[in-house]
Order: sequence, then C-alpha cells, then structure tokens
Amino acid sequence: MALSASAAWWFLLAAVPVGLWVSYTDLSRMKITNGAVLTLVAAYAVLGLIALPMTTYLWGWAHLGIVLVIGIILNAVGGIGAGDAKFAAAAAPMVATGDLGILLYVFGICLLLGWAVHRLARLSPLRARVPHWASWTSGRRFPMGVPLAMTLVAYLGLATRV
Repeated sequence: MALSASAAWWFLLAAVPVGLWVSYTDLSRMKITNGAVLTLVAAYAVLGLIALPMTTYLWGWAHLGIVLVIGIILNAVGGIGAGDAKFAAAAAPMVATGDLGILLYVFGICLLLGWAVHRLARLSPLRARVPHWASWTSGRRFPMGVPLAMTLVAYLGLATRV
C-alpha cells in the first residue's frame, strides 16, 4: 500500500472514534454532523504533520478540495447527501492516491455489507431497542455514513499491515 503503516496508525487514532460518531448519528438521525467532519479535518491538520512528509501532507489538502467539489456536484444532482460529501472530503487526505483502487474495492465491500446489515437489523429485535432511529423509516434513503466510516477505518487498518 502507498500509505505508510506509521501514518495509518496515526490516522486511526482519529478515524475510529470519528467513524463511530458518524455511524451513530447517521443511523439515529440520518445526519453526519459538521462537528464530526471538522474533527476529522482537524485530526488530519495535526496528525498529518506528524505522520507524513510535508509534500504529501500538502497534497492531502488538495485531495480534500477535489473530493469536496465532486461531492458538492453529486449532492446537487441528488446522488449523495451533503454530510456524505463532507465526510468523504474530510477523509480524503488520509488516503494515498496510489491506493485508490484498493479504496474503491474496500468501499464496495463496506457498502454491500453495511446495506445488508442495516436491512437485517431493521427486521431484528435491535429495532425495538432503538425505535426512534431515523434510518429505520427513511424509505429508500440509506445511512451512507456507516459504509463511508467503515471504509476509512478498514483502509487504514489494511495500511497498518497488521
């Protein structure tokens, strides 16, 4: 993988708690909060300086901008939610350009797995334990924050080479 194991470990410090936060709020409210997105960006701002060479660190900010523009366009045409676009942009600096193929593969698996588990959970006793969650009754809408967070954490986990 193009991302160093050391950098992946540093980024996991933020990605795991933020990923859990994003997953919870998206499942319960169908929202990815600005606070979670800004926390991930702030984590990159600090941890990236520690974990990456300066040139790579600066290119990470370009990745954020490029993914944000793509996300805004996809949101404008109804392809994804605004929170999904912002979270993807915030996560983009933590992904090495050379790993995009692996990342897309991991995202595909996380998307299918997340969708299947969510649909099964809607039919399980779990739904009765948290009946107020918005994602249970969101119709065709799906909490994409779950597979997006899963993708970031799984990618960084793979990059640690454990």
